[in-house]
This record gives sequence, structure tokens and C-alpha cells, in this order.
Amino acid sequence: MLYDALRQTASLLARSLCRPTIEGRENVPATGPVLLASNHLSFVDSVVIPLSVTQRRVRFLAKSDYFEGKGVKGRVTGTVFSALGAMPLERANARDAMATLEMMLDRLRDGEACVIYPEGTRSRDGRLYRGRTGVAHLALESKAPVVPVALSGTQEVQPVGASMPRPRPFTVRFGEPMDFSTGYDHLAPGKARRVITDRVMDAIHALSGQERAGHYNDPGGR
Repeated sequence: MLYDALRQTASLLARSLCRPTIEGRENVPATGPVLLASNHLSFVDSVVIPLSVTQRRVRFLAKSDYFEGKGVKGRVTGTVFSALGAMPLERANARDAMATLEMMLDRLRDGEACVIYPEGTRSRDGRLYRGRTGVAHLALESKAPVVPVALSGTQEVQPVGASMPRPRPFTVRFGEPMDFSTGYDHLAPGKARRVITDRVMDAIHALSGQERAGHYNDPGGR
């Protein structure tokens, strides 16, 4: 299977070159839907997290450009991203953003594991930004547990603007699953989403120790 071959090759390269530290991997359920909610420091995060979860396949979002490239390089890139579990992300407007959430919700309802970055885009200064409520929408609609994830060092593996990753150590920490399937019916939907999102961001902060920005990240650029 192409996915297994690519995963084994990428995992071997990551272990050999970057010497990653993985903590709490046992907190990721081996079966059933689960939402991995992570801080976001680098483009390579979306490869690092799936490779760190050895017990199952993990879905993640990637810009639609990577699936639409032309020529040999474009076809190879699209094939690799698809094989690794990527789903195309359209970022043109709010309608595209909602369609992306619905696509991820379908995956969760099918019992899959998905990665989401509540900050919405990469942190360019290393701080942890306020979470957007898409993570709560998915948790409430799918009833899937949310596993907080904290990355550190991936910004050195592939800094913003770098075209290729480089060998640097990094750490991935998986926190204990958070259950939001009950206990929020008494709140208005918007309030429930905000409360849940803030709880998820608190859990990520506890794992990462990042300075908190206290406001949303600029969605421009990724």
C-alpha cells in the first residue's frame, strides 16, 4: 500500500535525521473518531503529527494548490499528499472554510482521526494565539474526543519561507483526550463553541508552555 510505504520511509528519515521526542502517544485512541487539536509552528507540522501517531492513519488539511500542480513535480506532490492522508483546503472565502469543516466532519463521522489547528495559521513569532471555534463545531457535531497536541522545534525543521525541511530535533506531546459530547446543551451554540475552544487552547498551552498572544493570528499567509 502506497500509504504504508511512504509512511515507513518518511518515519525512518525523521527518526534518523531529526531524532524526535514523542510523548503521550498512547493518549490517541487506536480506533474511532478523534480530533487532534495542535498548535502550529511550521508547514512540516502536518507531516510530523501523522508520522508521530503510529497506531492509525491521520488525516490533515493541505492547500489545494498541492493537489493541482502541473507537470511531473505537481503530479508527484499531489500523489504523495493524498497518500499521506491530506485533504485539499480551499481558503478563498468563508464558504470554502465551512465546506472544509464539513469535509473533516464527514471523516470524523466515518471514524477517522483528523488534525486541526485552532489558531488557523502558523505562528510566526512562536506565541500561542487565540483559537477559532471550528474545533468546537467539529467536536460538538461529531461527538469525537479532542486530543490536545503541542509541537516544539518544528519551526527550526522548516522555518517560514524555507522550501525544504532540515535536520533539527523536535518534540510532539499528546495530551489526554477531552470529551465534549455532553454538558453543553444549556449554553447557546456560540457560547458553547467559545467555551470549548478556550478549554482546548488552555490544554495546548499547558503542554507547550508558549507565551499567549491573547488575540487571533493574522490569517494572511501560511
